[in-house]
Amino acid sequence: MVLDVLRKLFNRDLLKLKKELELYKNEANIWKVDKDIINPAGNLCLHLVGNLNTYLGATLGNTGYIRNRDLEFSQKGVSRAELIQKTEATIQVVDRVLANMTEDQLKQEYPMVVLEEKSTTEYFLIHLATHLSYHLGQVNYHRRLLDN
Repeated sequence: MVLDVLRKLFNRDLLKLKKELELYKNEANIWKVDKDIINPAGNLCLHLVGNLNTYLGATLGNTGYIRNRDLEFSQKGVSRAELIQKTEATIQVVDRVLANMTEDQLKQEYPMVVLEEKSTTEYFLIHLATHLSYHLGQVNYHRRLLDN
């Protein structure tokens, strides 16, 4: 039950992330910063892709993904098409990993300590879903404020 809900939520919000990127009228504005907005949509997208490919793909799905978290925030100018491609690939990874999990696995301890203390896999996956939602909201505001 929880796995079905998580699959739907991750899919919904990653598709919304893709749609937000598509909605920018000016592709260059994906990378625009202004005043206190220091993380443009492009970096937020790279961060979400890196986060989910690390904690779902590599850790739970053994994909072999290797994260460079610093690059998620320092890299600039990645094309809209590449950001969308990375998002679409992440949708596939997340869905495949969650489709192969069991409800019993959710009750087990997540294999890494990420939030300063041990947690169940279920708790950590819910954390990842809310983390995605949080940054998705930032991307939405970034687009509406800076893509004039």
